[in-house]
Amino acid sequence: MKNLFIFCMIALFAILQRIFIAQSVYHKKSDSIFNLNGEIYFKFHIQDAEELTSLTKIISIDQVKGKEVIAYANRKEFEDFLNLNKSFQILKSPGTLLSKLELLPKQGIHQSKERTQWDFYPTYQQYVDYMVGFVTNHPDLCRLDTVGTSIQGRLILALKISDNVNLEEAEPQFLYTSSIHGDEITGYVLMLHLIDYLLANYGIDPKITDLINTTEIFINPLANPDGTYHGGNNSVYGAVRYNANSIDLNRNFPDPKVGQHPDGNLWQVETIAWMDYASNNHFTMGANFHGGAEVFNYPWDTWSRLAADDDWWQFVGREWADTVHVYGPAGYFTFMDNGVTNGYAWYEINGGRQDYMNYWHNCREVTLEISDIKILPVSQLIPFWNYNYRSFMNYLKESRYGFSGIITDTVTDLPVAAKVFIQGHDKDFSEVYSKLPSGFYTRLIYEGIYDVTFSAQGYFTKTIKNVSVSKRTSTPLDVQLRPLTFDAQDKVVTAMLVYPNPTDGRFRLVLPETPVHPSCSIQVLNMMGNIVYTQKLNPGQGQSTIEINATDLSEGLYFLKFNSGYRIYLDKLIIRK
Repeated sequence: MKNLFIFCMIALFAILQRIFIAQSVYHKKSDSIFNLNGEIYFKFHIQDAEELTSLTKIISIDQVKGKEVIAYANRKEFEDFLNLNKSFQILKSPGTLLSKLELLPKQGIHQSKERTQWDFYPTYQQYVDYMVGFVTNHPDLCRLDTVGTSIQGRLILALKISDNVNLEEAEPQFLYTSSIHGDEITGYVLMLHLIDYLLANYGIDPKITDLINTTEIFINPLANPDGTYHGGNNSVYGAVRYNANSIDLNRNFPDPKVGQHPDGNLWQVETIAWMDYASNNHFTMGANFHGGAEVFNYPWDTWSRLAADDDWWQFVGREWADTVHVYGPAGYFTFMDNGVTNGYAWYEINGGRQDYMNYWHNCREVTLEISDIKILPVSQLIPFWNYNYRSFMNYLKESRYGFSGIITDTVTDLPVAAKVFIQGHDKDFSEVYSKLPSGFYTRLIYEGIYDVTFSAQGYFTKTIKNVSVSKRTSTPLDVQLRPLTFDAQDKVVTAMLVYPNPTDGRFRLVLPETPVHPSCSIQVLNMMGNIVYTQKLNPGQGQSTIEINATDLSEGLYFLKFNSGYRIYLDKLIIRK
């Protein structure tokens, strides 16, 4: 028995020694990879899907097919993974699968006077030049925004396309962004192609002209330039997933479930730039493009519970997938449920941009995986454009549907920033908001009949019942909210008699009815809705004509308001001196 015990101990020691040697070999191999790329690409197997919940907190999961998992890790993440004692296989980096020669256009870059043939990956400088060139060639339709600057000083650029490009109009704002993972760059070139396509067809194609006239379109072709040009500015060869700090930017955003820093890292400069850009705009809808799979991945990624608008997400997802099935080859975009999946149903991620935009910015953003191959051969860029561009357009058009309108003040008719909430439907911050200066809002939603509540600080809440919405149609719904500070019953359209008007500030006002409340007054409001002049009235004394001296006011257009206690009357007042 003693000899058997000694034999077992020797065998166990031999096994442990082999494991130690194997781990040491992998450590040495991984060290050389980390020194070159800052990240490692590998695959392994799991026993069941429940393992993914803990694994997603350790490494950056890239793909899950059955029990096979493909993932990335930086040095710390990989050391944590090794502690799990799982067997794994190191894979060749996607950024080096194709040679530099395979990434060059066969005929060289060629461009006519108006159009570029998008069958190549531009150098970093070419990319910047193209973005600047779009504005140079179409200054009336384009504005180039610098979202931010990467760690290594490269520009994160977004192009705004609109018929009134320097104004924020009462229109939905739509955002396409690509390649937050630097080695997933099919969307990078396709977004440059889309910009070119929209601009070249404005004024020629009525549908594109109408789309640009009624939508503010933002396109960011490259969200992680340091990752894409990790191998140098002259080629995408050597592209990596992470940023220059070896951080996965699509795990670095605040997460609805896990909190502000789900990956345990500080927000990267690229992350902060996008958070600020989202705050400074009012995006209604968007998509971010990835590679490594072919599927429409909709919220949520972090939670198992379904989004309030799960039926709408499934509808637009099917619209995308079914369209590419018509124009793509057999087998394209058929992963998961024939090209559509709920994010969590595939695998959980925390700190993703998609959930961040939906939860904190009320923007309907989706993750679009559009190519199994992360870096396509250049010969496939035009075919993939042909598979997808109709879906690009269909998804863009969806931003104009549902119900929308402008929310204003009943007294001044000025825009109001308000909350738009659907009773019995909205949850997890799925409500939307109107935004100044326009007061415009858009509520994207699946067809049906809804009770909609509008509320704002300082205003009475208003609920409009039985708002009917149909597929692929826009239901106009302008709303006026009454201020809490005014106890009048209603606003009437009938104007007051003001003379002279224009005036130098001295004028007479004939009241349409007798004031009945101690708070009754005549007020003058400027264009911002601020009260700049007030004259109290004496209720019950039969005042019908009021003389007013407001000569201290500067020249301009004002609103004249009379609160009788029952109604509020408005008229315009012009002061000229």
